[in-house]
Amino acid sequence: MFALRLLQLRKERGWSQPELAKKIGTSGQIVGRYERGDMTPSIEVAKKLADALDVTLDFLSGGSELPEAFRDKKMIERWAAVEELPEKEREAISLLIDSVIAKQKLRAMVA
Repeated sequence: MFALRLLQLRKERGWSQPELAKKIGTSGQIVGRYERGDMTPSIEVAKKLADALDVTLDFLSGGSELPEAFRDKKMIERWAAVEELPEKEREAISLLIDSVIAKQKLRAMVA
């Protein structure tokens, strides 16, 4: 699962193997071996890959099937910040999200 996710995420970002390798301090050949499943990275390297791809290590390793928004570490950080807000502000954010979703559903029905 790790190899497939690594390959998919790299391609989604439009990066070559050497481009991803440069971000984590290795070679394109090594990234290719990870993607083919010929080699398994250490935990430290897997974390670097997850960070470079801006996903959680859990998602990269196949441990979760989350919606795309929750694969994104920035989105997870946002939700963590929302959890710290007072109840009234969290309710306001929920209402805003609900209204955006309802608007999108309405657009889809009309289209």
